[in-house]
Parts: sequence; structure tokens; C-alpha cells
Amino acid sequence: MKPIKNPGEPLALWSGQDRISDNIHNSVTAIIRSGGCSWNRCRICQYRHERFTGIERPELIRLMSSQVNHLKNLVEKNNPEVVKVYTSGSFFDPVEVPDEIQSQVVDLVKGRILIVESRCDYINKEKLSGYVENIKGDVDKGEIFVAIGLETTSDEIREKCIDKGLIYSDYKKTAELIHKAGGKVKTYLLHKPPYLTEAEACEDMVRSIREITPVTDLISMNPCTVQRNTHLETLWKKQAYRPPYLWTVASIIAQSKSHVTCDPIGGGQARGPHNCGSCDGVILDAIRDYNLSADQELMKSVMEMDCNCKKEWEYVMNQEKPWAMPLTR
Repeated sequence: MKPIKNPGEPLALWSGQDRISDNIHNSVTAIIRSGGCSWNRCRICQYRHERFTGIERPELIRLMSSQVNHLKNLVEKNNPEVVKVYTSGSFFDPVEVPDEIQSQVVDLVKGRILIVESRCDYINKEKLSGYVENIKGDVDKGEIFVAIGLETTSDEIREKCIDKGLIYSDYKKTAELIHKAGGKVKTYLLHKPPYLTEAEACEDMVRSIREITPVTDLISMNPCTVQRNTHLETLWKKQAYRPPYLWTVASIIAQSKSHVTCDPIGGGQARGPHNCGSCDGVILDAIRDYNLSADQELMKSVMEMDCNCKKEWEYVMNQEKPWAMPLTR
């Protein structure tokens, strides 16, 4: 593993806007290097490489605390309503994020909306209830959203294509636990993991969105991007995988009855969700606008657009066969 440059600084830190409960909020997002995901097996994830290794717990706490202080400075400067703190796996895993750091983050964002992510294994009702009460403080204002990477409601796809180590029934039990603890649930879905055709991936997302809508408070669909040093990259280099078409991404959002946020990382590039290059920018802009506006008509109008690559996409949707090489690059 390469030496870490600036280990006391977050991997990324930025400000933006998020739509939550029909309101648009100013937000700050931090991606913090941690002790590393304890599961460490997902075929599409490179974040397992973004971890501290070979250091004692006091040093881990010191370096993570330094990163949180950088976040604190931006929070004090921007005064956001929403703070999102992401690590390489699970915020509530004490091996990855020591309890001292968890408490430091919760104390930092009192009275605001905090969004963190975790595997179901580490979500404890008593602990979460305490954090919920703490973040409300004396002003009785503030919420915690726990984001869970469900990826799909299909246990078969999640096991065989992603190796997530989670079953749908456990997700539903955990979502109920979070709500009982006073928290809220954000659910991540992964659009087109390896080994699915374009049509299978589309059907999987449409079904998954429909099935989790009664369970979750927020839905975020992540079109798959080919990250470096992953099993997915190996397949992609062998031309055995193609990231999803932006046409598919737009069509899923256009037919969803729930508001589904989407951030196509690497959109328009070979490793990310893309079309032909000519229409990519227009569709990506429309998706970004939709994230805040929730304007379903905007996405429907995208699907009425025409481009030379649209017929290619329609052909792929109809002709690509399961367990075969993708028809296009």
C-alpha cells in the first residue's frame, strides 16, 4: 500500500445542496479515512484501500480527530443544515470508527441533519437512540439518517454479483430498528453490478425502488462506476463489463413513483455511466437538476430526446443475453 499523504486531512471535503423531505438544504460532505471496512469483500469497491493500516488505536483516533476538525472548520464557515460523514465502510463499527470519533461527530452537528452510513451488523438501538437525543440537544432540533448499502432487494444478485454479505430481511429489520430508535433511513441502490445485462439491471432497479419505498425515508441510486483495483475493473479490462447507459439511468428515474437521487460518478466517461458522448452532458445536467427539483416531467422529457446512440441502447436492451459478453463497450 502506498504511503498516505496528509493523513490528518479528509479524503474529500466539499459543500453543496441536498433535497430532504421536500426541502432543499445547504450541506457539507466529508469522506474520512478510517480503520477500514471490516467486511472488505465487495467486488465493486475500492474504498477498502483507503484505510489506515499498521497503527495503534490512539494514533487512529488522533488522525481521525484531525480530519473531523477539518470538517468542523467548514461547518463553522458555511453553517450548513445537513452534514454528511462517510468513511470506508461503517460509521457505527467501533473498529473502523472508534466510539470517541463517533461522539465527536455527533457533538459537532447538534441541531442539524447528520447522514452517516453503516452495515446493518453494527447498528445498535440503544446507542443510536442516545445519538438521536444528543444531536437534538436542548433545542430539540436535528436528525440522524443512517444510510444502508442494500444495493438491491434481490438476495441472489447481492450475493453472487456483489458479495455484500447482507440479506433483504435483515435490512428490513434494521430499518425498523432505526425508526424505533428515532432515526431515519437512507437506502443506497447499486445500478448494474457485474454479471447483469442492461435490461436485467434496469428491471432490478425498478423493482428494488418499488419494494423499498414503504421501508425507507430516502433513496439514492448509484450507477456503477469501474473503480481501480477491484474485481469489476478486471472484468472491464477484459471487455466483460460495460457501465450502464445514461439512457437506462434516466429511464429508471423517469418511471419511479418515489424521488430517487442519483449522482452518476464518472458520468460520460468510459469507466462511468455513459452513452455516446454527444448526449451525455445534457442527461447528466438533467439528473443533477432533478435531484433538487424532484421534477418527474424533466426526466420524462429526457427520454423523449433523440440521439444516434438511442437506437443502439434500445437494441442492447432487447438483444443482450444473460451470462454473455456485453454487446458494446
